[in-house]
Amino acid sequence: MELISPNFEDVLKPNMELKKFPDGDSYIQIPQIRECVGKNIALFHRLYPEQDSSLIQALFILEALKAAQAEEVTLVAPYLPYSRQDKIFLKGEVKSAERICKLLSDAGCKRLITLDCHFLKKAGTFEYGGLKIVNLTMSDTLIAYARKKFNEEFEVISPDEGAKYMVEEVGGRTMQKVRGGYIGGEEGAETAYRKIEKLESKFDFQDKNVLILDDMISTGSTMIKAVKNVKENGAKRIACGATHGFFLKDSLGILRRECEFVFVTNSIPSPVAEINVIKDLQGQL
Repeated sequence: MELISPNFEDVLKPNMELKKFPDGDSYIQIPQIRECVGKNIALFHRLYPEQDSSLIQALFILEALKAAQAEEVTLVAPYLPYSRQDKIFLKGEVKSAERICKLLSDAGCKRLITLDCHFLKKAGTFEYGGLKIVNLTMSDTLIAYARKKFNEEFEVISPDEGAKYMVEEVGGRTMQKVRGGYIGGEEGAETAYRKIEKLESKFDFQDKNVLILDDMISTGSTMIKAVKNVKENGAKRIACGATHGFFLKDSLGILRRECEFVFVTNSIPSPVAEINVIKDLQGQL
């Protein structure tokens, strides 16, 4: 049995309600909750954007299904938020990736189906934070889409080691990321980040087409540096592709000006979400 959240309404028809109380608290209601008794449930619910409230909603839905004695619940969430922090860099930090997985598991989620999870760095089935995770990669689909857009040969590269797995099966190469040290955020500042000084590569792209492929484009700092590097090394046409497109700040505008085309999946809705992931996700149920 499938339960579809309203935040999936761009691709699937919702059959449950998510609302907000006047003070901003989340409210959920599952009209067909009695039909869930003893059933295996596939819950389609995005956890981004508005990840904090979306996670709370997911926990409430899972608790409602547990109380209704649903047999087994699979959460289908294309992007897993807090997946950046699976290690402790500074004293006093939290492994937020592990904690989120544990919260979902404790609430009754038996399995999570997601795409290109940032801390797993490869496709497959894993257990993390007590949660079984089926991690799919969209690399083949992204490369196939780029093939249609270029309509001629191109090279594939990843901007750092984290996305190496997305390009290695097609003989793609990987740049080296040079960090300026981990920064949790300046004192008093509201934004935490990891500073990247530059990307290094000695690849010759003279008169070649290049696809730069990553699992996510957030503020775009990594991708923008990669584009500049590829241009300096003689590339003819450049494209950027990723599974998850946040495009914070003006990163999409910058990339559109610097590249011939930019595209991502609809794991997160965006103006360049040109690849539908639903069939890939439903294929795991």
